Amino acid sequence: MTADDVTLTSLAGASARGDARAYRDLLAAIVSLLTRYFARRLNDRSEVDDLVQDTLIAIHKRFDSYDAARPFGPWLFAVARHKLVDHFRRQRPHVALADIGDIAGDTIFDDAVTARLDIESALGGLSEKQATSIRMTRIDGLSVTEAADAQGLSESDVKVSVHRGLKALMRRFDTK
Repeated sequence: MTADDVTLTSLAGASARGDARAYRDLLAAIVSLLTRYFARRLNDRSEVDDLVQDTLIAIHKRFDSYDAARPFGPWLFAVARHKLVDHFRRQRPHVALADIGDIAGDTIFDDAVTARLDIESALGGLSEKQATSIRMTRIDGLSVTEAADAQGLSESDVKVSVHRGLKALMRRFDTK
């Protein structure tokens, strides 16, 4: 199971309120995210598996420090990044702290996560139809016809939803 940050944040919030099923679903969802995160940075599958497990344990132990009012993804990847830094320190004690970011290669990934969170946050203020239409046509690269078919809407309805949604976003972010 893979999930976007909205879903992860929802599961984390329910978990913080004591929902055991949401907690199991959250942990299941983040295993694949963590595996991909570490696999991009390490060649050894056993090291990846160990770091995933270490990170899951750290998340479990430190879950009370997660602020349910904030997105879960940045918190998750901060914990993962700390585990990765600890791993590099154990493996390569002679590496300078300033070089760990370069070794971990986390800047590009963090930028992508931050950009995705910004997009989801911006789309969050729109109607579901507008947000979905914009996401499908402008982010996922589907044609208007494909987006209309996927949503069970007419093409003109998708076009109008995209137009109105983008217009609302421009009004919201106009800094004049």
